Amino acid sequence: MEKESVIKINHGGLGSLLNSIQTLFVGMLRIWSIPIVLMLSIASGFTTYYGLSHFILPWIALIITIAVQSIIVICSLELAGIHWKANRLRYLSVVLSLMVAIAASITFSYFKFYEISQSDTIRINRINEIRKDVDVYLSAILITKGDILKQQNSDLDKATNEVSQAYFGTHAQVPPAYKNMVGEGPFWRHYNQRYQAKKAQFDQLDKEFHLLDEHIRTLQTSLNHLTVDTEKNYQKALAGLQEVQLKFNQLATNAGHTVPQAPILMTYAQFIQGVTPSFAMWNDFSLFAFACAAMVDFFTFLLSYRLESTAPGPLSEQEQELAFECLRQFSEFRINEIGRAHV
Repeated sequence: MEKESVIKINHGGLGSLLNSIQTLFVGMLRIWSIPIVLMLSIASGFTTYYGLSHFILPWIALIITIAVQSIIVICSLELAGIHWKANRLRYLSVVLSLMVAIAASITFSYFKFYEISQSDTIRINRINEIRKDVDVYLSAILITKGDILKQQNSDLDKATNEVSQAYFGTHAQVPPAYKNMVGEGPFWRHYNQRYQAKKAQFDQLDKEFHLLDEHIRTLQTSLNHLTVDTEKNYQKALAGLQEVQLKFNQLATNAGHTVPQAPILMTYAQFIQGVTPSFAMWNDFSLFAFACAAMVDFFTFLLSYRLESTAPGPLSEQEQELAFECLRQFSEFRINEIGRAHV
């Protein structure tokens, strides 16, 4: 008997120790759950306020954000303490309020997460758009340049033929007295002077185009290095485009050709500017941004719900005895027993 008593005491002491450790652990989890819920609410509130403040006044957005986050936490706690069979209208109203609050929070939080997750993509798209616009403009320049050089070559070939015909006396405008007379006479000197002028003009134009090609190469180099030292290379690209445009417009105008339309690039401040939240972001839907926005509110709801639905910890021996006694007494109740007796 004494041995059984010692075993029972030791067993009771170990069980009490384990029960105390478990109670402490569960209590610590509940204590940690409270600040975690608050931090999640603050994080979700910040992203919600950021998106909402771009559509309404900031102070109104702040009030609505506080209300939305409060409704999420309060409804989550209340939902854990009620049962839909007990009061279905109240249960549905709590669920509906919770869904509306979560939907509003996710909708406006999405804008912030979209901006964060898509910032690199937006920057790359802007760079590619600038490169595309400049490439289209440079292609138009090359086409016009080819037309100018073709015209100048044609004029130079014509001047060459005329000076050759003037030398051999076969030119159509040679006076009859000088027909078929070979030599460098006054008529030849006149056409030779025109030829030399055309040739000098062609050489000067070719030199100007070589200089323009250098500016184009500098421009393309700056565009290719926009991802490295963005500010410096973007400024160089803007200056290079202006230089190319100015030089080519002068050459094309002097040659009697129309100039192509140059692209209008944004300033550097506009280039690095973040995305302004708008509902157009939903057209270019980002699953990652939506998942991040939903994840914060889901964890807020889950922790708030469990905070209310789970027990604070294991029952002590006195609490267990009291619970067992209540259950035993409850099982012996006879409902409407007095009423049946009267019947």
